[in-house]
Amino acid sequence: MLNLNQRQSLQQKLSPQQIQYIKLLQLPTLALEQRIKAELEANPVLEEGEEEEEFEVEGSETDSDASVAEAEAADEREGDRDDEFDWDEFLNAPDDLYGYKAQVDHSAEEEDRESPMAHMSSMAENLREQVGMLDLDEHEEMIAEQIIGSIDEDGYLRRPVESIIDDVMFNLGLMLTEDDIERVLRRIQQLDPVGIAARDLRECLLVQLESLPDDIEGREHAIIMLRDAYKAFTMKHFDQIMRKVGIDESELKEAYDLIRSLNPKPGEGEFSAQTNYVTPDFTVEVVDEEFRITLNGRNAPELRINNGYKQMWNQLSTDKKKDNSESEKAGETRDFLKQRMESARWFINSINQRRQTMLKVMTSLVGIQADFFRKGEGHLKPMILKDIAEEIGMDISTISRVVNGKYVQTEFGVYELKYFFSEGLTTDSGEEVSNKEVKALIDRMIGAEDKAKPLSDQRLADMLAKEGFQIARRTVTKYREQLNIPVARLRKQIVLA
Repeated sequence: MLNLNQRQSLQQKLSPQQIQYIKLLQLPTLALEQRIKAELEANPVLEEGEEEEEFEVEGSETDSDASVAEAEAADEREGDRDDEFDWDEFLNAPDDLYGYKAQVDHSAEEEDRESPMAHMSSMAENLREQVGMLDLDEHEEMIAEQIIGSIDEDGYLRRPVESIIDDVMFNLGLMLTEDDIERVLRRIQQLDPVGIAARDLRECLLVQLESLPDDIEGREHAIIMLRDAYKAFTMKHFDQIMRKVGIDESELKEAYDLIRSLNPKPGEGEFSAQTNYVTPDFTVEVVDEEFRITLNGRNAPELRINNGYKQMWNQLSTDKKKDNSESEKAGETRDFLKQRMESARWFINSINQRRQTMLKVMTSLVGIQADFFRKGEGHLKPMILKDIAEEIGMDISTISRVVNGKYVQTEFGVYELKYFFSEGLTTDSGEEVSNKEVKALIDRMIGAEDKAKPLSDQRLADMLAKEGFQIARRTVTKYREQLNIPVARLRKQIVLA
């Protein structure tokens, strides 16, 4: 049986312009630079050009809702082919049409853009160069290439030997055995850095120990320790190690210290040719007791509509008014220009709105965390996304997009914006402090502990209680794990009397 029902519902849909703005908002500076370059290449109407006036932060305000409303209105007119819209007024509108001027840092911009980046050889390239100096036959060189290509960012060979054999057979048509792979792998592990392409930490450390001169103190005992008592070594069961290896406490410390001096990740930070740099999105300075917040504009060029296309549009409009008609070719040209110019203008407005939103959020953040930006570490206040959202009248999701992946340059270093957000704790005196301050206190306590008798989580909780922080042991455990600090048993060190 079929029924016909009528239901009324309220739905909210984002216009293409709003979606574009949201996507741009979450991009950090370097990703925004790439997005702008892509838009410049895709839209010939859009070009890079300086604004007539410099952006300023002080006293600048804009109506974001009005900007969004105009975006929605333009979207509704998207399919309208007539010329009811005043394109001449639209295209010739000043760049600060929406009442917003952002303070953007362009200092030394041209010099920075033209400066060539120094070539940096990756660890893989260095290994290939060293392999070229080894006395390998053609098949062994092919195996070496497969091994080097399988090394991960920490310098380890995580892939099974069987998988490498399959790759060589499939790609090169060579039938190999595990011994063939192992023979070449041992040669590569002796290259610089020694221990590269090890399959686990134990093998990595053993390769480095075996490459040391025989007369190095503690070398022989360290090799035996890793080969015969590795589990006890990882658990720091020192009494068990001494019994199994047959050494006394001083010999144990000598071997243990030697192992600690080795590199557990030979390829860390070097194996990839890509070097990741943090580019601050904001700079916060204190000038004459006032905060000066600057949005980094080095990689965000000013954009405008190309004057040549503007003139072309004006000429087509003039011709149409004179003749009261236009040819098919002229009509196609007008349609093309209309589409491209609309796209360019909305992109420019989205960039400007992004700047406005980012500065609003940053200004609010600096206001709440003023003590930190004036005095540095130790003066961080509890703050959540909702605090800023309520202060500036924006949605929490918008604040999250601004904060995620963005950095600020301060007088005390570069910080990710997420660093400034934390839950609050109340001390016995009633003062509310950030949990980051408690984490820093735990870090200092562990740093000053007796290494022979490390502090347990319960002992840390008791010490925090004396400082006025009533925190449960499980909370201390959570904070310690967030600090990447191991449990007390694994922090224990050998201390000779």
